Amino acid sequence: MCVCCHSESHFLLKGVEMVRGKTQMRRIENATSRQVTFSKRRNGLLKKAFELSVLCDAEVALIIFSPRGKLYEFASSSMQETIDRYRRHAKEIQINNKSVEQNMQHLRIEAASMMKKIELLEVSKRRLLGESLGSCSIEELQQIEHQLERSVNKVRARKTQVFKEQIEQLKEKEKALAEENARLSEKCGIQLPQTAINENREISAYEESTPSSDVETELFIGLRAKRLPPQN
Repeated sequence: MCVCCHSESHFLLKGVEMVRGKTQMRRIENATSRQVTFSKRRNGLLKKAFELSVLCDAEVALIIFSPRGKLYEFASSSMQETIDRYRRHAKEIQINNKSVEQNMQHLRIEAASMMKKIELLEVSKRRLLGESLGSCSIEELQQIEHQLERSVNKVRARKTQVFKEQIEQLKEKEKALAEENARLSEKCGIQLPQTAINENREISAYEESTPSSDVETELFIGLRAKRLPPQN
């Protein structure tokens, strides 16, 4: 029975100590208690600053003014050098922030300009497609017409060039096939008919004398079949 009472009393006492351990973050009204707390926490803070500088090889500077204006300080190296270093760093940050703000302003202006250009391009595109022409003047309509004519001429010129390139490629293939046909005939000991030789010569002469145009060719490999005489 006494043991239970003792355990209960110990638990209550421990609970009271835990409640007392919590400190409310507000100004201590009692001057004596405030001074005692300041002295204890000041010494603890100075000790922690010293430990941080030694354990982590950090440059630490700590400045404390008491409620009465008394100065307490700690510096791992030189207080003045640390303060100068801090000022330089703060100045660099301020300059960098100013530069970033200027860059952001420049980017905002460029973005607004690009949006305006995109809107103008969209309007021009719709007009070239024949849309939104109601607000166009005679001069604007004439400009659109001339622009479309220039575009059509460029498309036609490109189409003609592509046709010529394809014709040249077909001629090269036809020439290669004719050479392959002659080589195979020679290898087999078969002489091409004179008509086939004449036709190949005529094709070569025609290719040299005729400009590039739309042509239709008949390609073959091997011996050409004999043509049947026309039936009466």
